[in-house]
Amino acid sequence: MAFMPPQGPQGMQQAPTSPPPQFTPQQPAATAFAVDPGAISGCLFRYTFIWPRFGNGFWFFPTFVGRTSVAGFRWTGRTWVYSGLDLRFIQSFTCV
Repeated sequence: MAFMPPQGPQGMQQAPTSPPPQFTPQQPAATAFAVDPGAISGCLFRYTFIWPRFGNGFWFFPTFVGRTSVAGFRWTGRTWVYSGLDLRFIQSFTCV
């Protein structure tokens, strides 16, 4: 039987119960146009640092990867908030 994470409201997975790491990882080389869904799917249910094309980087905990987007929980600095991102707007990422 496959592992199924606990479900929250509207069927979305529950947020992590602890904050992300307190460090910012080193940014890897940027991708050309968009992040490949197959690449970021290796970060499912892991703390992932996202460098968006615009704005500041942030910790993310992905729970779903689609063809053109990723959804999960974004760390606000105080709590986890469920959100989604278009893969075209991610410059690079790394998961720990």
